[in-house]
Amino acid sequence: MKNQWTSLLFGVVKVSIVGRGTERFLNDCIREDIVIWNVRRSQKDGMDFFIRLKDVHALRRVVRKNECKCRFEKRLGFPFFVKKSWRNSGFVMGILAFLLVIFALSNMIWGIKVEGASPETEHLIKKELSRIGVKTGKFQFFVENPDDIQKSLTDNIQQITWVGVELTGTTYHLKVVEKNQPEEEKLVSPRHIIAEKEAVISKMFVEQGQPLTTLHEHVKKGQILVSGLIGKEDEQKKVAAKAEIFGETWYKSTILIPLKTTFHVLTGDDKVKHYLQFGSFKLPIWGFKDPEFKNFEVEDDVRYVKFLNFTLPVAYVNETYREKEQVSRDYTVKQAREAALDRGRKDIEDKLDEEEKVIGEKVLHETNENGKVKLTVLYQVIENIVRTTPIVQGD
Repeated sequence: MKNQWTSLLFGVVKVSIVGRGTERFLNDCIREDIVIWNVRRSQKDGMDFFIRLKDVHALRRVVRKNECKCRFEKRLGFPFFVKKSWRNSGFVMGILAFLLVIFALSNMIWGIKVEGASPETEHLIKKELSRIGVKTGKFQFFVENPDDIQKSLTDNIQQITWVGVELTGTTYHLKVVEKNQPEEEKLVSPRHIIAEKEAVISKMFVEQGQPLTTLHEHVKKGQILVSGLIGKEDEQKKVAAKAEIFGETWYKSTILIPLKTTFHVLTGDDKVKHYLQFGSFKLPIWGFKDPEFKNFEVEDDVRYVKFLNFTLPVAYVNETYREKEQVSRDYTVKQAREAALDRGRKDIEDKLDEEEKVIGEKVLHETNENGKVKLTVLYQVIENIVRTTPIVQGD
């Protein structure tokens, strides 16, 4: 009989018959649609064979019509295992409770290790982790995934530049890169301050050194702004020039903006489906209907089940279907021109520090061809132009 494992799932009985007419007994079984297999002659007038548990009642009817004696030799399969286990329920419950405890402990958070952070920053990180629910003793299924934890830490803790979050077993490992705080200069060799680029001086504060330029003066790249040589020519002293100098510089940008653009945006509507995943097979447990959206993107959150140090091929999967729609944006020439100026300004501002800023712009060239507006713009920027150079012999 093929697929015997399916019969074991529902129960199998080994039958032994002895007496006259064993062949007729088997024929009667077949007429009653009783499935038999592994038929073997056990003695001169006896036979052994297997039947399904559900065919036992039909077999009894066949026995009454024949002269053979019937005896059930073995009972195999899941129903008999359950019955036997029920008689030893205390032992079975103990094993199940033990496995359940191990399973629960294997899927809890038992450690949080932070590397690369000072004690003060580590305290802030653990405080933020506790706020979002990442703490020892909590189930991993009920906390955010590592990407969301990383984003929350980066957004809410100003002292860190980057943090990597990795879950290994039952421990979260965090690798932190802190922001570099400017250190005070201790021993600085004598130096000049020169212009890093061509500019017009707009702000100047000299703390140490001899200024060689004034406000609103046009300076060239590499020109000395503050000398590290002070005093009379015959009694000059070398010092480390120190100053804060901002100048007006210029950036030339070319920006291209199409008058008509098509792109996809999320509508805000979504549908969530929950699965239990066994290997590559997914068993739906909630949210059975397919989304009614024509266009959507899928975001998966997969949480694998762990047992001791092993990751089992079983996972809880949360699939979020987010509806998106195609949107067309039409610009007039005037609107495209304004958008191009804003984009160019933003691109430059992204390269500047907090104290630096764009103060003006001038369109040098503008074209409108093939449904696109092209601008060449000169942006006026106030930025720090200080660069230091050591004083060499002979200066």
